[in-house]
Amino acid sequence: MEAYRAKEIADSPDMITVSYFGVPVFIEHVNLGAGTARIHSLDRPDEEQTVPVEVLEEEFNDEFDTPFI
Repeated sequence: MEAYRAKEIADSPDMITVSYFGVPVFIEHVNLGAGTARIHSLDRPDEEQTVPVEVLEEEFNDEFDTPFI
């Protein structure tokens, strides 16, 4: 993920699903200059860590991927 997209997600009032090596996480803060994000897993909000934004993946909802007939 790019740092600007991570910042958009962090600043968004909507819940956008992001994962860190397959684990759903919440982005607390993004440091654009360093290219890092402070995150915590949804299951453990008290355990924050700082990670490179490029390892974060935005999860997309595939419910609308049905073919148009």
